[in-house]
Amino acid sequence: MRLRRRDAVPAGGELTRIPDQRRRRRTLITDAGMLALWAPEPFAGVTDHETWAAELSGDDDLTRHIAAGHLVPLNVGSDGAYGVAVRAGSVPEPATLTEREFRYLYLTSEPYLFVSPGRAIVSGIEHVSGDATAGLEVPVPAGRWSVTVSVLDWELEPDAVDARGRPVASALPDFAVLLNPERGSAATYRTSLYTYEADA
Repeated sequence: MRLRRRDAVPAGGELTRIPDQRRRRRTLITDAGMLALWAPEPFAGVTDHETWAAELSGDDDLTRHIAAGHLVPLNVGSDGAYGVAVRAGSVPEPATLTEREFRYLYLTSEPYLFVSPGRAIVSGIEHVSGDATAGLEVPVPAGRWSVTVSVLDWELEPDAVDARGRPVASALPDFAVLLNPERGSAATYRTSLYTYEADA
């Protein structure tokens, strides 16, 4: 199983807003070894490199934001470009993996908490700030959400790569991020900076 790394990647300084759930996917870049799903509002004080470092550079800082539901880590562990699909469900119609995604499922995280102010951004962790300028923005109704992050072994699907070994345009993403409304006050959530267990 390998994660997607593209030679040609989209510009890291652009924010893509995609209201159509069927098209909520993009190849995202990180130079910090981690992607994240986050909301800009809790990071209103992050306006430059110095304020970013003060708020997000330490593991304890990140864990605090994870526990509060401000940020969900997609901890890829290396720099690069990764395909990400994001879907938000509802109580009558929960977000689930498609049959095709499930067929190539490698592993899924325990649920993380995300407290939405009305939208979510997915980007490299280095782009987290009070003014989202990069990544993928999706509308997520305000409230508390349960988020799982699945890794897909997309390369196993026939014809997923071209003759040069690169993923074709229709290839599955590396990550499928599913958001569903919190159900019950007794829900427990993962708070680790590491999206999956170390031995996974």
